[in-house]
Amino acid sequence: MANWSDPRPGAAPFGSTAAAGARDSAYDAGLRSYMLSVYNYMTSGVLLTGIVALLFAWGGAQSPAAAVFLGGGLLKYVIMFSPLVIVFAMSFGQARMQTSTLQLLFWAFAVLMGLSLSTIFLVYSGTSIAGAFFATAAGFAGLSLYGYTTKRDLSALGTFLIVGVVGLIVASIINLFLHNSVLELVISAVGVLVFAGLAAYDTQRTKSLYYQVAGTDMVGKVVIMSALSLYLDFINMFLFILRLFGSSRN
Repeated sequence: MANWSDPRPGAAPFGSTAAAGARDSAYDAGLRSYMLSVYNYMTSGVLLTGIVALLFAWGGAQSPAAAVFLGGGLLKYVIMFSPLVIVFAMSFGQARMQTSTLQLLFWAFAVLMGLSLSTIFLVYSGTSIAGAFFATAAGFAGLSLYGYTTKRDLSALGTFLIVGVVGLIVASIINLFLHNSVLELVISAVGVLVFAGLAAYDTQRTKSLYYQVAGTDMVGKVVIMSALSLYLDFINMFLFILRLFGSSRN
């Protein structure tokens, strides 16, 4: 419920209970609409990424994905790093950007991520990819529900998890040179746990942000940026699960 403050503590004029109830009902309805918008953006982004990845990798060794990523050239690096550029642009430029600009960048990011992730269809079997996706969807739904409903403050957990993400990046870079299969397995297992925790944390943070922006023109921007955070949690969780349990194409 909203933390509606009464400028006259202790005062209870006639009709105040009904007015407070109306305000709380309006807040709850607004929160539901806000969260639904966030999940609609996030889900649509994930589906768009999946469709683009599948189409780009269609044909296996003769697909555009194979030509780009196995054939070498500059284009593969543009595809690989452009999503990161967009994330930084959205994160640091959101205050100056219009909501429509953020929307456009979000969809462009989803498409570019699809192009980048198309390589999983060249490496893993379709059964493995489908299994990892549905396992991620089920786990993400449960964790997001927990983050939405729990009364526990997950802020401290969020700080710990962000440090964990930095650790994963460092360990992954080191393993690019070591090519250690055991370390890769550990990174994948820890990655699943870290992004599972972030799914719950980011859901709670998304919910709490509504109280700060409700009734302002910032709502649209917060919806898109929150959807981006949840999208990243989902995709990373999916990739780590796929690396843990996925089977190679025959």
